[in-house]
Amino acid sequence: MIEHTVRVKAGRVLLALEDGDLGGKPIFALHGTPGCRLAYPPLVAHAQKNGIRLISYDRPGYGGSTAQSGRQIGDVAADVAAIADALGVDRFGVWGFSGGGAPALGCAALLGRRVVGAACLSGVAPYPAEGLDWLAGMGELNVEDFLLMFRDRPAWEKKCEEDRKDLLRWTPKQLEEGWASLLSAVDQKALTGTAVDFLVRQAHEGLRPGAGGIIDDTLSIALPWGFELEHIRVPVQIWHGEQDRFVPVSHGEWLAARIPDVDAHIEPHQGHVTVFLDRVPVAQSWLASKF
Repeated sequence: MIEHTVRVKAGRVLLALEDGDLGGKPIFALHGTPGCRLAYPPLVAHAQKNGIRLISYDRPGYGGSTAQSGRQIGDVAADVAAIADALGVDRFGVWGFSGGGAPALGCAALLGRRVVGAACLSGVAPYPAEGLDWLAGMGELNVEDFLLMFRDRPAWEKKCEEDRKDLLRWTPKQLEEGWASLLSAVDQKALTGTAVDFLVRQAHEGLRPGAGGIIDDTLSIALPWGFELEHIRVPVQIWHGEQDRFVPVSHGEWLAARIPDVDAHIEPHQGHVTVFLDRVPVAQSWLASKF
């Protein structure tokens, strides 16, 4: 495991991490919301076993990366390219989970043939999205937060700061209790042991400097994304579970309907957490096959 500090435009820095097989095929892993560069140990083991150089980083405002207020979803592509340049990587794959799903699609749309393929797992659709009832099927906790953001941004930002303080104190047990309205039965069963410990550790590190990362991540969903899904010309996979209450399956279906030649997997027995645990390794292997 190696950490890198990469300097980008306007004096910002990005904190990146390499793990897995450092001589292997480079694949970027884009974390959820909230999150950070820390990699889930079983995914690192999968990368090591399958010759994958796993590269992750803190999106602006998380962990050790400088905040970038007002950033768009598509801005991630320039940051990923800058990290790749700094590490001497020409072509790479990219997957993103949850809040990292749309940024992975941005890399596919904006970086052209530099991207061998992209996978969006449990990713969100833009707000608003034509023909999509955006909040339908979402758990109460997320519905309340999004409605507050849409109606009263200052009050929502204040709540984000308060929620951050709570999250920094949460134990794995408190995480399960706090997410109760978001956890379908399959996700509740999966959220144990290594998985819940990792999610708590990742949230703590990501939110350590403040709530800026989660605020800008969430706001970017409702800003222009900076790219069109229809313009993607590289291989793309979509993975989404019908039991997902964090990001309803209708979001994955909406995205899949607009990406050319997409390889979409809408799975009736998967949730949000289980897609991360069960399908990211599959997506990593698929991306490795594209080199």
